[in-house]
Amino acid sequence: MRLAPPDRALGAFACLCGLLGVAASAAATHIPGADSLKTAAQFLLFHAPAILALVALGAAGLVRAPLARIAAALLAVGLCLFCGDLSLRALAGHALFPMAAPSGGFALMGGWLLGIVALLVPARA
Repeated sequence: MRLAPPDRALGAFACLCGLLGVAASAAATHIPGADSLKTAAQFLLFHAPAILALVALGAAGLVRAPLARIAAALLAVGLCLFCGDLSLRALAGHALFPMAAPSGGFALMGGWLLGIVALLVPARA
């Protein structure tokens, strides 16, 4: 199985999310009242394996690869917006931009929904 460049990038991003999730968890233990940073860490750690799974399933031909890739990309965008906003609020005291977290949340939900579609629509033979 050979990964296409977009899949490699998404996989690397997923690993970065795992790394940042661990770092944010550690930082949140040292910052009083950093509940939003804890939430960001949890989201990063929960979604990193999902992105890796979507990439792997698509690359293996077990699901529609384009749908899985778009689902993984939506999860990636959602994590950047949602976790970026929560982390900035906790660490810098200001938001990424207005409505960044809700926009990221909708992107995350869209990624999960498209993941459902990618899994339910049979892959081409």
